[in-house]
Amino acid sequence: MDRLWTDYVNSDYHDWRGGNRSEDRLGKAQWQQAFLKQWQLNALIPASSEEHGALRNFRNELQALATRLSDGNTLSDKDKEWLNGIMEKGQVIRRLNTGDEGLKLSLIPVGSQWQQVMAEVAADFANTLVEGDGRRIRICDNADCRWIFYDDTRSRTQKYCDDKMCGNLMKVRRFRAKQKKDQQQE
Repeated sequence: MDRLWTDYVNSDYHDWRGGNRSEDRLGKAQWQQAFLKQWQLNALIPASSEEHGALRNFRNELQALATRLSDGNTLSDKDKEWLNGIMEKGQVIRRLNTGDEGLKLSLIPVGSQWQQVMAEVAADFANTLVEGDGRRIRICDNADCRWIFYDDTRSRTQKYCDDKMCGNLMKVRRFRAKQKKDQQQE
């Protein structure tokens, strides 16, 4: 399941098939527009060069934090202060709504700038830690991919961001390596 924060950090794309191609999608207006639309956020497109720098720094810090948590480290006081600082810059209005499942409390962003977007991403990450488990944050075992994801399986053993893409690719690579080894031993 995609989450706001994983979609954001994975804007640093690497070719999961093993090619040397990578791209920083964060700076592309087309990616920005699709991201904002998907997550129902608002900001001016394209982000200014100053905003883009802040967005990139935030992504790098969030990736580093997710990596530390995936390695089994706990959330430090410094990490909490950093997340709180980002979230403080995004103001929201609370609104009570009635939906198909009854009453729901919605948080509606006040601003429509990239700082608000970063606050929403940080809040989603914090919510993942509160409602989930930081030890379930994973980095895809396909070294070419580097995708960050949240393992929501019951067994907590998910290794790949997507079993159909990276999982199958790595299975084929292991099979071919075994075949090659077996042929060399004959």
